[in-house]
Amino acid sequence: MSVTICEVGPRDGLQNLPRLFSVQERAHLIAELAAAGLRQIEAVSMVNPARVPQMADAEAVLEALPPLPAVQLSALVLNRRGAERALATGVRELRFAVVASDTFCRRNQNMGSDDSLAAFAAVAPMVGQAGRQLTGVIATAYGCPFEGEIAPARIAQMAEALRAAGADRIVLADTIGVAAPRDIARVHDACRDALDGLAWGVHLHNTRNTGYANLMTALERGAGIIDASIGGLGGCPFAPRATGNIATEDVHYLLHREGIDTGLDHDRLALLVEWLAERVPDKITGQLARAGWFGA
Repeated sequence: MSVTICEVGPRDGLQNLPRLFSVQERAHLIAELAAAGLRQIEAVSMVNPARVPQMADAEAVLEALPPLPAVQLSALVLNRRGAERALATGVRELRFAVVASDTFCRRNQNMGSDDSLAAFAAVAPMVGQAGRQLTGVIATAYGCPFEGEIAPARIAQMAEALRAAGADRIVLADTIGVAAPRDIARVHDACRDALDGLAWGVHLHNTRNTGYANLMTALERGAGIIDASIGGLGGCPFAPRATGNIATEDVHYLLHREGIDTGLDHDRLALLVEWLAERVPDKITGQLARAGWFGA
């Protein structure tokens, strides 16, 4: 089984923290993640810094990085302006977030759910012409803090629209960490036709301690991309009580015990968690740094 961990710590991990990381700290974090073996890193978010100050100076962060030829850096974008900013940098992937919940989309992106799909379709040609990869991320795919349950049929409709518009990959996001394994299975099964033959993955939050069980169900359904955040950092400024992501180091351990090679160096990951813990000691939720590695 081939599984790629996409590290989202520099973006999702930092965006909801009370502490602002400097450009140099953010660049250091990305470089150290690459040194630990991560080959896909969501490095920045091209959003309004007035709304998400933790993500200010995205271009400066990218410029501060050393050459990382083996790493696919990505930027999260929400609209055409964000896509244009990303395309003006060297990132090789744009991750465009569309939202299944209309209420959440209006609060987060100041547009409706269908509008977010239209925005994706509008930028897809320019991303393709630039030779960059375009990933569609369906936020609130398993539930919304304002609207509650989201029908799997709606997620399937959105996945089909993303594919038709030119998505290279699709990621299903449990934005507020409400899913259980049955939900992962139901949504995937509804999206089966839209995902067939397309690289797809999941973005899981561990808000209710179901993230790792959900990960295993996603793998059983064929997910090849797993978003994770170093130290389990993460959360959304516009999603009440949406706490951390599944932790990169814990996902690495789990996959290793399952016989899946991640290519990651757990010692370097542990050192990086220590570095983060010195800065945000009360935000680290990963367990491996506390419990230690077991086995060969």
